[in-house]
Amino acid sequence: MAKTVYLGMIGDIMHPGYINIINKAAEYGEVMIGLFTDKAIANHRRLPYLTWEQRKSVVENIKNVAKVVPQDDWSYIPNLLEYKPKYIIHGDDWKEGPDKFLRDEVYKTMEKLGGEVIEIPYTKNVTASGIKEEINALGVTPQMRLSSLRRLIEAKPIVRILESHCGLTGLIAEHTMVEVNGQKREFDGMWSSSLTDSTSKGKPDIEAVDLTTRLHDLNDTIEVTTKPIIYDGDTGGKVEHFGFTVRTLERLGISAIIIEDKVGLKQNSLFGTDAVQTQDTIEGFQTKIRAGKAAQITRDFMIISRCESLIAGKSVDDALERCYAYVEAGTDGIMIHSKNKDGQDIKEFCTRFREKDDYTPIVVVPTTYNQFTEEELATWGINVVIYANHMLRAAYPAMVKCAETILRTSRSLEASDEYCMPIKQILTLIPGTKKS
Repeated sequence: MAKTVYLGMIGDIMHPGYINIINKAAEYGEVMIGLFTDKAIANHRRLPYLTWEQRKSVVENIKNVAKVVPQDDWSYIPNLLEYKPKYIIHGDDWKEGPDKFLRDEVYKTMEKLGGEVIEIPYTKNVTASGIKEEINALGVTPQMRLSSLRRLIEAKPIVRILESHCGLTGLIAEHTMVEVNGQKREFDGMWSSSLTDSTSKGKPDIEAVDLTTRLHDLNDTIEVTTKPIIYDGDTGGKVEHFGFTVRTLERLGISAIIIEDKVGLKQNSLFGTDAVQTQDTIEGFQTKIRAGKAAQITRDFMIISRCESLIAGKSVDDALERCYAYVEAGTDGIMIHSKNKDGQDIKEFCTRFREKDDYTPIVVVPTTYNQFTEEELATWGINVVIYANHMLRAAYPAMVKCAETILRTSRSLEASDEYCMPIKQILTLIPGTKKS
């Protein structure tokens, strides 16, 4: 009986390095590929371009591959304990860097199993990440961007979305990354906020900026990013018009629209009961949801219903009644909003909603109850957290201080030193800018 050789692989972008290690593995026995699932990848790297099923179809047809099994964890240990291979093979690039801990635990586990770890020299000058960077520079198709939000929600404990109101903030959401305890963190997508879009134009947040204008500006972000975009659709407008909005967003590759169950002149929700908040009837909003779902072409586009009951001073029971009805009408997700600072009404809603519905995604915007971490929100049953206005709120005070300093000193020296990034950094900030 042939001995099993285990090889973990993402398999999104095939290159000679993969083929080399598969052929080497075949010299020791039958090659079992542990193909990383989206869930295993999502908290460590960007999602693959291809789905798991698509990647499996490619990998299982490569010469010398005997079997493909899912690897649901970034760690190899669960699959090693389940399949007990005689060998595990890996490139020697994991001796240093963030994957070193993976190597250490693999060696310990294989020793207990009586197996062996085989390391082969890493293929120089060819990496999937390098190829991926080149592909990212070319952009992404609308369909690939459109479908990525659903995949992220299914794969991650919580999806992290950052507000963007221009191409520059889009680049920040696209590329900002930090490392925490050896794990890379980045934003998963962007929120096209009507509040920040209107404010950046010096206009009130009362749906004064029409769809055509907003999409013209949103195109700046679309051109320089690849991550999914959630569109703030306010009330969604008239039922008769909503279908056209859905078709337009879907065609552009926007992943989702969030519409709120209010009627009349828009007043920003964070004013709460200080402004008149008139909700639509349940039946009226169900009609709008159904009209949007009937208009969309793909299954990937999401219509998310934003419930304003808590904002309007109503009970959690009222919010639950409405949201269950919106799910029945076909909504793809629920956004529950509150201006209370303790967040307990949100926690109660999510906990009780999950008692009856453990599938429909829950979206929150923790602007006022921002003391809770993403990890805490995930334990409430929340799937998506939107940081809805922070880019604009951070930029405005910095610009005002800069302007005041110039006025106070009659020159720009102090303002440049304290508030401005170096001009050379600006010149290289945008990808594709050539150095003179």
